[in-house]
Amino acid sequence: MNNIDKTTAQKIIEKSFEKGRELKLNPLMVVVLDNRGAVKACAAEDGTSPLRFSIAYGKANGAFQMGMGSRALFNRAEQQAYFINAVNALTDGNLVPVPGGVLIRNSNKDIIGSIGISGDTSDNDESAAIYGIESVNLIPDIG
Repeated sequence: MNNIDKTTAQKIIEKSFEKGRELKLNPLMVVVLDNRGAVKACAAEDGTSPLRFSIAYGKANGAFQMGMGSRALFNRAEQQAYFINAVNALTDGNLVPVPGGVLIRNSNKDIIGSIGISGDTSDNDESAAIYGIESVNLIPDIG
């Protein structure tokens, strides 16, 4: 697989929601981007706030555009806030450097998309994303 198809993206979303329910997380918003950085699928559980799409998209977009998970972007922001601020300006504010944005890799380790989740703590968002990706036999990359 060289790209995320709609069916796979929707399965990742459903499995991420499943993990969220298992962990009793707050309602989640999930955005999956394909290998062009375009939205392939997104969904929100009942009860998410309106800003959650933008946050989830910013996590997924930042991971995809920078080629590293948003946890790595978070670590970079702690060390070099000026760099992340500059990159965020280049993306018109569509980069959210906190955990919850995860690259999706195929068995060849190629980046074939990304996922962003928002709704609970960043660490919990990331856990749900990892579970969703692994459930379809793809490889999550948080770094």
